This record gives sequence, C-alpha cells and structure tokens, in this order.
Amino acid sequence: MGFHVAVVGATGNVGREILDIMAERGFPADKVTALASRRSQGTEVSFGDKTLTCSALETADFSDVDIVLMSAGGDVSREWAPKIGKAGAVVIDNSSAFRVDPDVPLIVPEVNADAVEGFRKKNIIANPNCSTAQLVVALKPIHDRAKIRRVVVSTYQSVSGAGKEAMDDLFAQTRAVFVSDTVESKKFPKRMAFNVIPQIDVFMEDGATKEEWKMMVETKKILDPKIKLIATCVRVPVFISHAEAVTLELEEPLSADEAREILREAPGCLVVDKREPGGYVTPYEAAGEDATYISRIREDPTVENGLAMWVVSDNLRKGAALNTVQIAELLVNRKLLTGQRQAA
Repeated sequence: MGFHVAVVGATGNVGREILDIMAERGFPADKVTALASRRSQGTEVSFGDKTLTCSALETADFSDVDIVLMSAGGDVSREWAPKIGKAGAVVIDNSSAFRVDPDVPLIVPEVNADAVEGFRKKNIIANPNCSTAQLVVALKPIHDRAKIRRVVVSTYQSVSGAGKEAMDDLFAQTRAVFVSDTVESKKFPKRMAFNVIPQIDVFMEDGATKEEWKMMVETKKILDPKIKLIATCVRVPVFISHAEAVTLELEEPLSADEAREILREAPGCLVVDKREPGGYVTPYEAAGEDATYISRIREDPTVENGLAMWVVSDNLRKGAALNTVQIAELLVNRKLLTGQRQAA
C-alpha cells in the first residue's frame, strides 16, 4: 500500500506539473488529493489517466495525509505548513518561506540528500529557488573535485518562473506587437515582449534583488557556506526554462576536459558541449526535460583556476515540481516515513 499525498496549489503551473511527474514516475501513492484556494474549488486537474477535483485548502483534513507537496506561495505556506506539520504530515514546500530557517532542510537530492534527515524538527522540507536548484546540481561535482571559491552567475530566466499570469502577459504583449496594438504590462515593471528586464523580485538595501540574494544564501546552505556568490538575475521573453552563464574560481586547478568528464558522470547532469554552431542546449530544448544541461565548458584565463559554463534546465520541472517529487521519493526510499494510512 502506498501513501496519501496532498498537492496544495494543484491548479497552478507547478502544481499541475507535480501531478504529471508523480504519475510519470509512478510515485507510490494510493490516494492523491488536489487542494487549492476557495475560488478554485471544484476545478478539475489531471493525474495520469485520472481526473481529480480540487477541494479547498481551508477545509481540508490532514489527519490521514502522509506527504503534502505545497506550491501555493509564501503567504499560504507560512500560514499552513506549520499547522500541517503539527498534524503529522510532512510538508515539502516550494515557496521561499522556510528556505533560510535553520530547522528546515533545504534539499536538492543530487546534492545534499543526507541533510533531509533533519526534517522532523518541523515536519517541513524546503525546495530551493528554481535558479538555485539547477545551479547547485552543476556545481556539486566540481566542488567535490576542486573546491569552488567564488561563483559569478548571470541568469536568463523564463516568465513561467513568475507564474501563469506572467506567461499570459508575455503572450498578450507579443501578440500586441505583431498586430500593432497597445502593449500593456500587467505583471512586469517594464515591457517583457522582445525585451529583457534586469529585475526579478524586489530590490534590497545593497542594490541586489531578492532573487539574487536567494541564489547566494541558498547555495551556501545547500552546498558550502564558504562559497562566495554574486548573481545578476534577468527575466527574458522565454516561456519555459532558465539559462545561466556561470563563471567559477576554484581552489585547485581543473581543466575544461576534466570538468566535462566529471559532469558527464554526475547525477542529474547532461553534458552537450560541441564546439560548433548549435552544439549547446538552449531553453527551448530543455523544456519538458528532467536533466540539468551543461554546455560551453571552458577555462577562464582571467583568474587562477577559472572555469566557465552554460547551464540550462526546465524551471517548472527540476527548478520546482521534479525536485519536490524527488524529495518525496527520497523520504520513501530511505524509509523515513511510515504511512499514516498504513498505520491506521
């Protein structure tokens, strides 16, 4: 017998992706409950060959739920995750609400699976920011071999990272450009169509945006607190998948060829690196795929022990839904959960 899994935020981009990935990977659930806000109550969502009808989170009973996969925003998580955790279910949360909480593990299974052991303090596990998740998957094998001292990363992030409304906004703006209509921006601070915006989330006192701060603190928590990181996060007019230009300064020498071989063997990584036109992966090719793709691996001659690479991944999958399901699989595979329904 499997587990009872509840998906909170089941009508959103990530919630629907979680349901698809659970079905694809055959997650051992004997019952799946779809939950959403009151205004989405009654909405139908797909789970494999089944159709689930969403119930309201506010009236949900978690007494026999084993795992809650939550993707409904920070405010909802802050209110509901502690309540659900106290009721006995394990919450795997996609928001930023608990990522820096020292009592909440922040997990990317290919990178720091052992850290999941501490989840019982609050019965909450945090999923990292989408741009952080793909970055640390690529950094982990290099850090293990040559110790990363400093990271400089520029991101090219798709609009799906800002939700369905952002995707609709880009579509409407692009259409308006082609039919010579007025271009209106509902979700972004400036026009998104045929443009790039060097702001994701709000600005902080030091001039960094909160997205850039997240990448720094989350990489330290997941990988190594000694790593120095600066990010410039940019929204680009792409619907799905984030790309990152990454430059590393290492403590030990590592050639591009050595890095390429290490990454080819690393879990979650797929190297596509031909030094010819088109011999790399773009966001378009990564959409719908599980891997973190790494291309353009080369040595950086401007610093000692420097390395540069191009990292691309589907932000709705590895950056959110897939990583969430992988964390749940980690709990199951390590026998860290005993299903409440089984124990009843």
